[in-house]
Amino acid sequence: MILKKILLIRFSSIGDIVLTTPVIRCIKQQIPDVELHVLTKGSNQNLLTSNLYINKVYGLKGDLKDLLPELKAEQYDFVVDLHKNFRSFRVKFALRRPSASFPKLDFQKFLYSKLKLGKLPDIHIVDRYFKAVEKLGVKNDGQGLDFFFDENSAALHSELPEKYAAIVIGGQYSTKILPAEKVIEVCRALDFPVVLVGGKEDAVRGETICKSLENNVINTCGRFSIAQSAMVLKRSEVVLANDTGMMHIAAALRKPIVSVWGNTVPEFGMYPYMPTFPQRSCIVENKTLKCRPCDKLGFKQCPKGHFACMNTLDAHEIAGKMLDLMKNEKAE
Repeated sequence: MILKKILLIRFSSIGDIVLTTPVIRCIKQQIPDVELHVLTKGSNQNLLTSNLYINKVYGLKGDLKDLLPELKAEQYDFVVDLHKNFRSFRVKFALRRPSASFPKLDFQKFLYSKLKLGKLPDIHIVDRYFKAVEKLGVKNDGQGLDFFFDENSAALHSELPEKYAAIVIGGQYSTKILPAEKVIEVCRALDFPVVLVGGKEDAVRGETICKSLENNVINTCGRFSIAQSAMVLKRSEVVLANDTGMMHIAAALRKPIVSVWGNTVPEFGMYPYMPTFPQRSCIVENKTLKCRPCDKLGFKQCPKGHFACMNTLDAHEIAGKMLDLMKNEKAE
């Protein structure tokens, strides 16, 4: 099969977009002279426009039917579907080109989270993504994730400490978020400058954390763009993150990461993907709870009311692991 032009589909979310970058890189590097386009949500388009391996990014901002004629005109040779939902099916059906997808494991995740049945395969979602390009002869190069900066959009216009820990306090679902009280305990145990990272929806919680601490904590939540927040992570000594998109950006930047897990579990295959530096990633979770995982995504509040998956985590253990990673990083 002669491949001149390929379309890769992944609509959302931030973390999922970042997790597609190894496939994007390997397609471009392993298929000679191929032109690679990516279709994503309009809100995520900026995450990919600086990617050196992509020739064109389509951002879906309205009705899909309005974009289909333009996609048809591209006359793709192959479609790589890394979303695998009804919307991506509509695209493939409309284009009528050879295509492939990946094992999404939605049913297995449902059984595992809701009924505590079965066992999930020990394979990261990045490696599952590569199943979609097997027939193209594309293989995982083992070099991890990519995140490209636009220097202008990532510029920081406020002063940060010379050395600091970054704590990502946000997340799409409340049951994935380490409570503010726990973050405060971690900051006190660190005795080290901390910069809080999050969106506008996290700004108030960030201020609550800052007010409970005398100094050494800076709240950037809601003040910075995704690119600027990524730059905060890049300049940090270590990152503490919930199971969220910024965690994957930190992994792409090869930062030492302590990830904390609430209602979701690493077994879903979405833990920090750092094949070249596995020693830089550390997971903290309560593995004794029978109610966990309660969902593959999350909820606005704990279905059981106790939120034990996060409330029982030891802040001193989390801080200790962060400090250990910082020491190991200096020793390398």
